[in-house]
Amino acid sequence: MIILKAENLKKYYEKGINMVKALDGIDIEIKRGEFVSIVGTSGSGKSTLLHMLGGLDRATNGKVYVDGKDIFSMNDDQLAVFRRRNIGFIFQNYNLVPILNVYENVILPIELDGNKVDEVHVDNIIKTLGLSEKINNLPNNLSGGQQQRVAIARALATKPAIVLADEPTGNLDSRTGQEVLGLLKVTSEKFNQTIVMITHNEEIAQLADRTIRIEDGKIVRGDI
Repeated sequence: MIILKAENLKKYYEKGINMVKALDGIDIEIKRGEFVSIVGTSGSGKSTLLHMLGGLDRATNGKVYVDGKDIFSMNDDQLAVFRRRNIGFIFQNYNLVPILNVYENVILPIELDGNKVDEVHVDNIIKTLGLSEKINNLPNNLSGGQQQRVAIARALATKPAIVLADEPTGNLDSRTGQEVLGLLKVTSEKFNQTIVMITHNEEIAQLADRTIRIEDGKIVRGDI
């Protein structure tokens, strides 16, 4: 089943007297449970693509469907609620709330939505990511790798349709990065979670089930 789909996705903007085509007609289909990496050089459009797929920015043209819903047909308020309920984000800067402990950070999106926490599911994620002994720790008492694990747990806790990871190992050393990506792959398989990850690291990209390469706003390689 296709869980994420982009059709003729374009993002143009003016830079001085020039027209920059950050995305120039992208078509992608991603199945439920797939772990897909998107690779490309700096300025290739991969971050822009991730932002479009997650509804963090609106396209100049084209459509994005998440679990069959046309996200750009929604107004800003509707889209914000839809993102919170259906899309998990993992950023390289972790974006944890410093005054909340690990458990509170993980369940924060659920509580913001006014929903009941599925404690069994959350505890399972925390155990899988090796955070059971850290649930009462504040973020500043964790290593970078541990903070990124918390970010992964938070993204999975709401049972989103897809998880979008933006250079999730960008602030980690090579060994810790491989460890975190290994855990991300484990959670993807264990919870049948769809993950789309952008990275410039070819070695890390190979951990995914499938790799799509983007250059100059166009897909140049990858089974779309």
